[in-house]
Amino acid sequence: MARAVYLSHPSSLEHDTGAHPERAARITAIEAELARHDWLGMERLEAPAVEAQTLCAVHPARYVRGIEELCASAQPTRSIDADTIVSERSYEAALHAAGGAVALVDLLLSGVAATGFCALRPPGHHAEPARAMGFCLFDNVAVAAQRALDAHGLERVLILDWDVHHGNGTNAAFHASPEVLFVSLHQSPLYPGTGPASDAGSGEGLGYTVNLPVAAGAGDALYLSLVEHVVVPLARAYAPQLVLISAGFDAHRDDPLAEVLLTEDGFAALAGAVRRVAAELEAPVGAVLEGGYDLRALAASTAATLRVLTAESPPAPVDAPVAPEARAAAARLAERWPALEPVAGA
Repeated sequence: MARAVYLSHPSSLEHDTGAHPERAARITAIEAELARHDWLGMERLEAPAVEAQTLCAVHPARYVRGIEELCASAQPTRSIDADTIVSERSYEAALHAAGGAVALVDLLLSGVAATGFCALRPPGHHAEPARAMGFCLFDNVAVAAQRALDAHGLERVLILDWDVHHGNGTNAAFHASPEVLFVSLHQSPLYPGTGPASDAGSGEGLGYTVNLPVAAGAGDALYLSLVEHVVVPLARAYAPQLVLISAGFDAHRDDPLAEVLLTEDGFAALAGAVRRVAAELEAPVGAVLEGGYDLRALAASTAATLRVLTAESPPAPVDAPVAPEARAAAARLAERWPALEPVAGA
């Protein structure tokens, strides 16, 4: 019988970043909260290290070797840039972070797992194919999505990135590919300064990159409107065979690194919308941890999201009026995605 799985690895706690918002306490806070709820019935699994061939389908081998050498020379830590710190054990942690996301995809697509969550660090969505940045070394969700295409023969994967910062690495990895529909909700302007609404992909991938920037002060109502009235119709039109969530929780109102005002209930509502459309499309859903730097908010939001993803059935829809921003996004996208025309004209 398919079950919900929780993937982790001790190396996540050994990725030493010093006095830094992306720290090991993030994992322990999440796990303490889930333990209070008996892990929501999830089976706990140890994340394997990613295989070199799988990792190098996204990141060039020369880049991977460079990260390995940099971490080996860290005494006790080294800075890749002003935001990205590594220690001697960071390479191992990064291998398991990517490997956990890959293992989750394998479990979902084999039917062994009904859903799952990767609670691993370092996070990944800022890591471009040949550049570490934004706390990230390897793009875990991108490696996992590419695994679904290469090893499982999928033709369409949807990645929804609701981290408050734009997932520039994932955006770059699939910019020219129609095999991954990448949708990012993120505050703008904000680090890393990418992800304008005008960036819609390139070449054969034109139209398959969907950036939905929001202004500081956006809250639950706007996010849910964008998901229900833009992301859900896009998903129905695209018909993905797998849905992956880049689950950052730094859009929470208590997070210190941004000014978006989501609540735990807001994250649960987003998860509910994703789960409903995925169930309609008979596509499995998995989530991979990205950001979230207020420990209480991170733990509570993770638990709220997983409570929805692991429930026996999707929750009832939440009323979500069409926000002006959702209508404008639909109008912008409707030329390539006619399914959005009713929203654009609402």
